[in-house]
Formats: sequence, C-alpha cells, structure tokens
Amino acid sequence: MHAVLGAADALGEPLVGLVGDPGFYHRFGFVPSRSMEIVAPDPSWGDYFQVRPLTQYDGVTGCFSYASPFDLL
Repeated sequence: MHAVLGAADALGEPLVGLVGDPGFYHRFGFVPSRSMEIVAPDPSWGDYFQVRPLTQYDGVTGCFSYASPFDLL
C-alpha cells in the first residue's frame, strides 16, 4: 500500500480512492469519502468507499470518478 500511495503521489494525483474495510485501511490514512464531501461512484458503498488525500490534494469535493479504462469493465 505504501508503494502505491507513493507512486500516486509522485505522479501528482490528488487522492486515491478504494472500496474496502475502514478498520483496515484507516492505518494508511484512508477516511470515508463522505467525510471529505466526495461522493462514491455507487452510494450503496457507504463508508466502505474511502479516500486518501495526497500532496496535490487541494480540497476538491464532488463525485469521484475512476480513470476512463475502468468505464470499459
């Protein structure tokens, strides 16, 4: 996880989003997206959709969207 977060930060991404157990991912700095006013792609995910702000995060809020290749799945 640290390698992924470091790579995303080095690429200038503002944040990382994932669906997973909040009890586990909290240790890596992830928080429920709603706490940062970021809307999950599927609202039924609730607190399992989490985000981790990175260096370039500037407080943006709104609907989270995955990279376009994920739209093809």
